[in-house]
Amino acid sequence: MAEPVTLDALDLAALLCSRVCHDLISPAGAIVNGLEVLEDAGSDAETKEFALDLIKKSARTASARLQFCRLAFGAAGSAGAQIDLGDAETMARGFLEDDKTKLTWTLPRAFLPKNRVKLLLNMLVVAQQSIPRGGVMTVSPIGEGETMSFRIASEGLNARVPHAAPPLLAGTSESGTIDAHGIQPYYTGLLARACDLTVTVTAEDAVIVVAAQ
Repeated sequence: MAEPVTLDALDLAALLCSRVCHDLISPAGAIVNGLEVLEDAGSDAETKEFALDLIKKSARTASARLQFCRLAFGAAGSAGAQIDLGDAETMARGFLEDDKTKLTWTLPRAFLPKNRVKLLLNMLVVAQQSIPRGGVMTVSPIGEGETMSFRIASEGLNARVPHAAPPLLAGTSESGTIDAHGIQPYYTGLLARACDLTVTVTAEDAVIVVAAQ
């Protein structure tokens, strides 16, 4: 039976920091490995060229993830600040799109309160988890103006509702506790409630829908 999660501010901050570090460890480690190859006097020209390409790609990945995390998890301006959905789209594409995953963005270019934009970006992360082998995520508006909310439909091979997401989005878990793996959907639920919204994840035939209403 699901129980409400009890989490103080310090633990929330620590778990979010762990989440951000998790996203950055892989590209940062690849950069270090590439630099070690370049410094190795025994590496041939072809190997060094491969290492340099790895460093470039990993640096771009790290930069995209940092920019996304800054907007999705950070302060994103002062209280009452608004964020351009065009900037949010740029960050989302840099973070989510690759050879397997594509983003179809149908939101208008507009400024929205920062918590709504942060909510959108975090909903995209939840949606990405529903298509572990990649696919297409389509982002659509619900309503308009500053009270606009969002619907994300994900289609892909073996698309599924992430097992732990629904209770965490509602602020609950089986044990009433949470770890770094569950903090992101839990934080998404916190953002939704701050916007007087509720986020749901449902399966509609072969499409997984993450919606805030």
